[in-house]
Amino acid sequence: MSKKNSIGLEVKDSELLANGLNDLLANYQLFYMNARGFHWNIRGEKFFELHLKFEELYNDALLKIDEIAERILTLGYTPIHSYSDYVKKSEIKESKDVSEGHAAVELVLEGFKTLLIKERALLKTAAEADDEGTNALMSDYIRQQEKLVWMYSSYQAKK
Repeated sequence: MSKKNSIGLEVKDSELLANGLNDLLANYQLFYMNARGFHWNIRGEKFFELHLKFEELYNDALLKIDEIAERILTLGYTPIHSYSDYVKKSEIKESKDVSEGHAAVELVLEGFKTLLIKERALLKTAAEADDEGTNALMSDYIRQQEKLVWMYSSYQAKK
């Protein structure tokens, strides 16, 4: 006999999704902190351009962090909420003392790659669980980030 949660999803599927979303949440927290650091510490010829771009990144990440945590709660679980748990769980690692533009952008691209892999896995799990809420969230994130990967990769292109 199957057991459904308050939004009509299988409890076992919801737990699997919540665990994946908590993993994504941890990675977003580190992505956010890194983007914030890049914003504060960027130097050089492209300062004004990159300073604004990194601010856009961390503001967007902050919104996604809240959406992910609220989705975990909607599924009936608790979002992790300590920095020590984020650091332990995240594949994205802390970036310290990065002030050169191309190095920072390369770390952003690596962060997006990690996030996209996790989002695609969640998209597949959500589809199998018939969880349209998580599915829609991941689809939106993937579409947006694929475009950002193209743009930041174009910035990195050598002449």
